[in-house]
Amino acid sequence: MKFCSQCGAPVILRVPPGDNRHRHICDVCGVIHYQNPKIVAGCIPEWEGRILLCRRAIEPRYGLWTLPAGFMENGESAVAAAAREALEEANAVVENLRLYGMYSLIHVSQVYLMFRGHLRDGYASPGEESLETQLYAEEEIPWEQLAFTVVHETLRQYFAERRAGAFGVHVGDIIREPDQQFRIHRYP
Repeated sequence: MKFCSQCGAPVILRVPPGDNRHRHICDVCGVIHYQNPKIVAGCIPEWEGRILLCRRAIEPRYGLWTLPAGFMENGESAVAAAAREALEEANAVVENLRLYGMYSLIHVSQVYLMFRGHLRDGYASPGEESLETQLYAEEEIPWEQLAFTVVHETLRQYFAERRAGAFGVHVGDIIREPDQQFRIHRYP
């Protein structure tokens, strides 16, 4: 950041009084510009034992499969964001959303809130950000073609719990190692 979004003056990177981190500060109008993680809301749309995946028509990870998910908008709840993303990416109406997992992706400053929900009428079709949509049974999931580690981890946990007959709520960190591999740290 070079300029203040409030007044347009140059900003300086320093630790403000009473803080412990460097922030972009405008010496003209006094605004402290905080940079915080982005929240991504998504869902596992369920229909008759299958789940809905979307094949991405945008970068990053063009052409790979994912659950419908995207950045929350201002003035929107996490549940509303997850439902909106399903509608935008898959023309899918998802109902009865329940929190399933929260994953922090520290390396990209994102927090994923993943929900489980019922796909109304089992209907979906590609939205603007999807090349195609498909309902998959567990044994049909294209595991090697999933776009994101958080999706892989969410689905792995989901299918294990479905087999066990009980779903929980999960909290974890997805950590990128120096060798570019990912490690999952779960909290009890």
